[in-house]
Amino acid sequence: METFLNPLVPSYLASASVASLTRFSFFTKPITSQQPVMEYSLVDAYNYIKSGISSMATAKCRALPIDERPDFKKYNFDFCTFSGLFIQRKTEKLIRHSFLVCFDFDHLKDVEAVGLTLLSDPYFETLLLFRSPSGDGLKWVVSMEQNYTHRERFFPAETPATYHPLFFHAVQHYLRNTYSLEVDEKCKDVARACLLPFDPQAYINPSLL
Repeated sequence: METFLNPLVPSYLASASVASLTRFSFFTKPITSQQPVMEYSLVDAYNYIKSGISSMATAKCRALPIDERPDFKKYNFDFCTFSGLFIQRKTEKLIRHSFLVCFDFDHLKDVEAVGLTLLSDPYFETLLLFRSPSGDGLKWVVSMEQNYTHRERFFPAETPATYHPLFFHAVQHYLRNTYSLEVDEKCKDVARACLLPFDPQAYINPSLL
């Protein structure tokens, strides 16, 4: 998949620098919470994940039998909606899309190898990458802004929210055909919640700092 530069952005600004200006909603546990408590940036999310706030919950989750982890995660992790700011965590309550999309990779045989593959991908610049609460998956955040800008020239009625699932499926197809990687289909949802675990090895694009 080809990516395109945004002609509206000065050439001295990389996509990651633009992404540093984006904001999305942060929610406190449990996962049933509908009202955001504050706005977050990618740096905020990175600092939260690295800080150890959820270290006890993460350790306990990974110690549980696999079949007990889903219920535990619902009640013990704060979360965010990487793809936008919301009045309420419902697609129709979106205030503004962030141009960010978070892809979930579950039950990986080699988490480290997949992480290195994503970081070295020539088409999609990794903005944020961290392990899932269960430890056997990854959360990969990229920007769809450059692709959207190109598409908007030909489909001016397209909005970031309506483009989101189209971008998701394009990247899903690319990952499947290039690396034989499968991503969670639920990530096509603009209001998709992402739990924030503890990961001392989390990666953030250096240009965001």
